[in-house]
Amino acid sequence: MGDYIKWIRRKVGKEPIFLNYSSACILNSDGKVLLQKRGDFKNSWGFPGGALELGESAEEALFREVKEETGLIVKIEKLIGVYTKYFLEYPNGDKAQIITFFFLCTILGGELYIDNEETLDLKFVEPTKAPQLFNQQNQDALNDFINQNFNIIR
Repeated sequence: MGDYIKWIRRKVGKEPIFLNYSSACILNSDGKVLLQKRGDFKNSWGFPGGALELGESAEEALFREVKEETGLIVKIEKLIGVYTKYFLEYPNGDKAQIITFFFLCTILGGELYIDNEETLDLKFVEPTKAPQLFNQQNQDALNDFINQNFNIIR
C-alpha cells in the first residue's frame, strides 16, 4: 500500500474507508490475459493494479502499478468499466469499499518481472479458462471482458 493509505490508516485504524484502484486486463498477442498471483491474499489470482496515490489520475496509477507489479509497459485500449459497490477485508483486517477502474490494455514493452512480495507469479491464460479470481470485483471485470461488455458501471 502506498504512503497515502498508510497515512489514512494511522488515523482510522482498520475501519472501512474508500480506496480507488486502477487495474489492467492485459492482453498478449494470442488473446490471453495476464493474471497476477498476489502476495497479500494467500496466493490468489487477480488482475495487476493498485491504489491511486493522492493527486494521481487513474491512468497514471495504472501505468505505475502495472510496471511495479509486472515489469510491463502497457497501452490503454478501452475502459472495461468502473466497479464501485464492492467491499474487501484485507488479510491484516483493514476494511475498504474498493472503487476500481478496469482497463483493457495491450503490451508496449518491458519484460515480465516477479518481485516475490506483491507478485508471486504471473501467467497468461485463456480468459474463459482463468481460475476463480481473488474477489468478486475482479471476477465481474473478467466476465464483462469475456462477454465484451464495456463501459460498465457497477
